[in-house]
Amino acid sequence: MKIALLRVGIDTGCGGIHGPLFQDGRFEYVPIPSESAKDGRTYGNVRGRYGGSLVEYFSEHKQARMKDSHIHFDPEFETFTYGDPTRPKAGLRHLQKGDFLVFYAGLQGFDFARAPALYLIGYFIVKTAGLAKDFSRDAIRRLFRRNYHIITKDRRPGLVLVKGAKGSRLLEKALCISEEGADRNGKPLKVLSRKMRRTFGDFAGKVGIQRSPPRWIREEPWLTKTVTFLERLV
Repeated sequence: MKIALLRVGIDTGCGGIHGPLFQDGRFEYVPIPSESAKDGRTYGNVRGRYGGSLVEYFSEHKQARMKDSHIHFDPEFETFTYGDPTRPKAGLRHLQKGDFLVFYAGLQGFDFARAPALYLIGYFIVKTAGLAKDFSRDAIRRLFRRNYHIITKDRRPGLVLVKGAKGSRLLEKALCISEEGADRNGKPLKVLSRKMRRTFGDFAGKVGIQRSPPRWIREEPWLTKTVTFLERLV
């Protein structure tokens, strides 16, 4: 078994805001903007889980500009697919049936004061994964037809696709996994919290998770601890 942790969702570097966190622990998953390919979904026409459209989570002075901005809706948690053509994510093609792909995102208090931090928001129990070019047309149609990259006909050679199986889910409540740390130059950096290291391990010393490639868990006891922890989340 393998477990990969991956940051997704809008942030101040890509979209200009952190995702909204509510006082009761619920949150909204807000995807990043689409820079090129478009599939018709915008921040103005996609509704969130708790009422209005996603554009309402932007500040008032940004709403007019972002209303018609198209969304890169990936991962998606309706049929549980994820895709990425970039080199840092290439290793995800090695995920196998029964592995876990765990998603975390930057969230900030929306209806209360809470500083930005990194939170677990959901996970896939992997059904299959691989390069898009290695799947048959029938498999692409059956398994990945709701994925952003397939909808927008993005068939770059390095496109990795991951399909979640039954039991995959977007959480109801987010769980904070970060604390404030520093990089080697002393600049502030969000790192995996010491509390969470008791569950996930320390990723072979690579605890910085603010901007990172996937972080992997490959060894016991961390595999068993992480799966048990995930299964208990709300």
